[in-house]
Amino acid sequence: MMISKRCGKNGKAALNLKGRPAGWLSLLVFSVVLLAGCQEFGTPHQDPTPTGPTEYSTSPPPTGTHISINLATHTPTSIPQHTPTPTTKPATPEFSLTQDPVDSFDPWRPPVYPVPWIPSPYDHFYFQNPIAADDIDTAFTTYGYGGVFFKDVTHTGIDIPGDIGTPILAAGSGTVVYAGQGIYRGGNYIYDDPYGKAVVIEHDFNYQGEPLFTLYAHLDEILVEKDQFLNAGDQVGLLGNTGKTTGPHLHFEVRLGENDYFSTRNPDLWLSPPQGWGVLVGQVNTYAGRSIEKQTVYLYPAEDNPVVGPVKDVGWIGTSYQNDAINSDPYYHENFTLANLPAGNYYVYIPVTDIGLSYSKLVEIKPGQVTYFRFNLWKGFTDQLPPTPEYLFSPSP
Repeated sequence: MMISKRCGKNGKAALNLKGRPAGWLSLLVFSVVLLAGCQEFGTPHQDPTPTGPTEYSTSPPPTGTHISINLATHTPTSIPQHTPTPTTKPATPEFSLTQDPVDSFDPWRPPVYPVPWIPSPYDHFYFQNPIAADDIDTAFTTYGYGGVFFKDVTHTGIDIPGDIGTPILAAGSGTVVYAGQGIYRGGNYIYDDPYGKAVVIEHDFNYQGEPLFTLYAHLDEILVEKDQFLNAGDQVGLLGNTGKTTGPHLHFEVRLGENDYFSTRNPDLWLSPPQGWGVLVGQVNTYAGRSIEKQTVYLYPAEDNPVVGPVKDVGWIGTSYQNDAINSDPYYHENFTLANLPAGNYYVYIPVTDIGLSYSKLVEIKPGQVTYFRFNLWKGFTDQLPPTPEYLFSPSP
């Protein structure tokens, strides 16, 4: 009997049998061996497209995918410690979101760039800070846009802490369209309104033909009336603790198109930055490109590389958006920001505790500008800007 071997489609072996059928069992065994040996000539097996865009994957991406990852684990203290392999899930560093300005930073904040401040065709820093530079004790906000407070409520503005009675200023010129208590429900539900005493200004400039509104909430006292015209910098009220709060602060919102809870935008992209300071803007995504919600992101001064460790108990903390009632910028499509950052070099540090890995990237915060990054789980970081949108941006309000 003669046996000839050739490889067919998909790497399968084809057998030509000639002669008597005797000894067929031995022939079958030998044929199986031939089939296994022929696989190397066929089409390589293709790994499936990674799945689980809404969940963390505990398995690495497909073979052949380039990965650049900094690995670290941490002890459960306020100072991250580095070990060479991710044997356990890294614990979240425990330093406070708001820092003691006496021990860390000068409490003075520089005045903002003159508005409108438009460092690129895609930016729209149209508003000045609603609290004067010499009145704010720290550049940090206690809750950022898209965060979560009271367990499950999505935060649609930024909170700026301060003392009761601190003057609150109009962020831009316009007309008061609301001054009172009860705006959340659109009526006069005074006693359970989470905003407390609030003022809303419809501004006399717009963005891409859409009206702009700013909201000032938790006021201790309202000093303006409905239909009153205000210039930028005019006082609208006093910082307070009314409504649903955990302490005195100003809740500030930017609303685009409609004056309602579902039309907000991140104020970090609309408030002019302090002179010499910048804004960090990013996307924090799964491998497949979907937003990772509530992912903690740290920012350390460049001299404190969190991967090499140890680092000082000084840094900035932010989290990616919880997506309910949140609207990203049409250009950046961001789900994370940190504002009021002094210009300089920093490490962006993302510990993904679900898979026991950490990622870091050195970035430069430039004065008066946006520093952009994109992060994908397993792939790591890129600072490539989004593609130019098809529609044109307005050069000024």
